[in-house]
Amino acid sequence: MNEETRTLLMGVSVATLATALFKRGLRSQVIQGVRPVGAKSRNMVGPAFTLRYIPAREDRNTLAEFRNPEHPQRVAIETCPPGHVLVMDSRKSATAASAGDILVTRLMVRGGAGIVTDGGFRDAATIAGLDIPAYHTRPSSPTNLTTNEAIGINEPIGCGDAPVFPGDIVVGDDDCVVVIPAGIADEVAAEAVEMTAYEDFVIERVKAGESIIGLYPQTKDEHRAAFEKWRAANGR
Repeated sequence: MNEETRTLLMGVSVATLATALFKRGLRSQVIQGVRPVGAKSRNMVGPAFTLRYIPAREDRNTLAEFRNPEHPQRVAIETCPPGHVLVMDSRKSATAASAGDILVTRLMVRGGAGIVTDGGFRDAATIAGLDIPAYHTRPSSPTNLTTNEAIGINEPIGCGDAPVFPGDIVVGDDDCVVVIPAGIADEVAAEAVEMTAYEDFVIERVKAGESIIGLYPQTKDEHRAAFEKWRAANGR
């Protein structure tokens, strides 16, 4: 991805990005139901690399599968490119884990930008302490083979009701995760930075006692002029 865009996206919230996408008619890009395993106080940003699970069939998903060097879960961890976010379609089910601390640690060491599942992680407390952003619905101790079969690598998936295509730009903050279609990521990032500057101005004015009417959203010229003056003074 464009490194300038990556830098811009590191400084904006998922909420602001969701509004920028809504302006473009995109309503379902926030991954529903996921939250940080542990807050990182920095954004997760990177292109999506995907893994898809289907319901497990008992004859195909025994513990012997862990010895299979071509097991898609392991292959996804070992082939997710550095700087990418591994996004997993776990059928919105945390009845079995999507991954555990060993696999997430391996992804971190390989340079992964983060990991997201609409299911759960085992060893969640350990994952929370790792230096890699991770998002799930809740902790889940059973091995993924219990109810899930990893079946598809780097193909279009649904994660928490959001469509995710390989290469889409995934952004997570301390609240949640949003998926930006790759073709509009640069323009969305630039607009979100502009929106963030105005929102910071608004917060300052609201804390000073000003009414939001005409201020947020901005509908009065006097507020536009005040914002431009504030922006110049604050180097924004």
